[in-house]
Amino acid sequence: MGEILDKALGMARETRRRNVACRQRSAGQAELNPRPRRISVLGATGSVGLSTLDLIARDSADWQVVALTAHRNVAELAALARKHRAELAVIGDPRLYGELKERLAGTGIAAAAGEPALIEAAGRRADIVMAAIVGAAGLKPTLAAVRQGTRIALANKECLVSAGPVFLAALEASGAQLLPVDSEHSAAFQALDGTAPERIEKIVLTASGGPFRNWSEAELAKATPEQAIKHPNWSMGPKISVDSATLMNKGLEIIEAYHLFPVEAGQLEVVVHPQSVVHAMVVYTDGSVLAQLGCPDMRTPIAYSLAWPGRMAAPVERLDLVKMGTLSFEAPDLIRFPALRLARESLDRGGAAPTVLNAANEEAVASFLSRNLGFLEIAQVVEETLNQCERAGMLAEPETLDAVLDIDAAAREVARSLLRSAI
Repeated sequence: MGEILDKALGMARETRRRNVACRQRSAGQAELNPRPRRISVLGATGSVGLSTLDLIARDSADWQVVALTAHRNVAELAALARKHRAELAVIGDPRLYGELKERLAGTGIAAAAGEPALIEAAGRRADIVMAAIVGAAGLKPTLAAVRQGTRIALANKECLVSAGPVFLAALEASGAQLLPVDSEHSAAFQALDGTAPERIEKIVLTASGGPFRNWSEAELAKATPEQAIKHPNWSMGPKISVDSATLMNKGLEIIEAYHLFPVEAGQLEVVVHPQSVVHAMVVYTDGSVLAQLGCPDMRTPIAYSLAWPGRMAAPVERLDLVKMGTLSFEAPDLIRFPALRLARESLDRGGAAPTVLNAANEEAVASFLSRNLGFLEIAQVVEETLNQCERAGMLAEPETLDAVLDIDAAAREVARSLLRSAI
């Protein structure tokens, strides 16, 4: 067992080094990308999916849409498939297959439904797969895309948080190329200058602090879903917006960054930056700090992942530093926002702890959005789920995706039991 885990960790670290090194090897090769480029968008009706389609529609001659997927938003999925002339549209909920097929009748666009269809769509030949399915539901489809050896523009956190070593081992085996889409990871990727990993002192990810940055604990206890999803800077879906409000989003990003970049956990830092202009900084051993700046618009990092190693035009607001005037930074408050601490502790525990963390958080956030759980209780449920799973011996390193999913399911049941007692 130990030998297998050591091999998986070694492959994961080598993949992280390869992801950084490929920036140097591929510099200046943007014109080698084929035209038109074949793209599939997993999670097409979410904010990242819609932004991706907005970008490629502006230069449609350069893009051919292979597959679009959605979970339940069948009307929008069908409309997007028609607009972008997709080859295939897949709805996750199999009960909606009939409606999707009817909406696409006469278009020549194939319709399919259910998890096997999502996996098949992800595995279709494409030059780029935008992996933007939110939550653990994105694990199997994204892994199917990895196995075809293509470029993966990764917007699904759970692939690295819940299944980091398994996912990176699959990347190494297939030769697929991984590019981060999260604004912070894209920023760090852009600020890495291709030097040897030992020249990196640390990577700093920024957090806006969310809508509750200056709220007291008493105020946080009364926070509503409407207040939590009203992010001051970014336009995101409800789940990610709540994660931003608890700072769990930044904790998950720390775990992602550990797998993406050639650094150790202790070299990853978070600072609160309310303006969301500086997205990440890389500090080097000579004292240099390289930062990536831009207005808070997901189309910028999405465009970078689509065009890399070149760049493409994006219709985003241009940064005016004179108008901005001041950029401020502060340390995160781990007392009012313990989720960031829990994520770091999960990374330190290793094994299946990040898988459990993510599963419990998804369940707790869903309960909060349904008004069955208080805002401060989200982190409490996550922490108690981690503790119970550790006492039950459930935190051993999963070696396969099926093992990851088994742990995910077991952790969710522990979290649901806690939620039932809290309601």
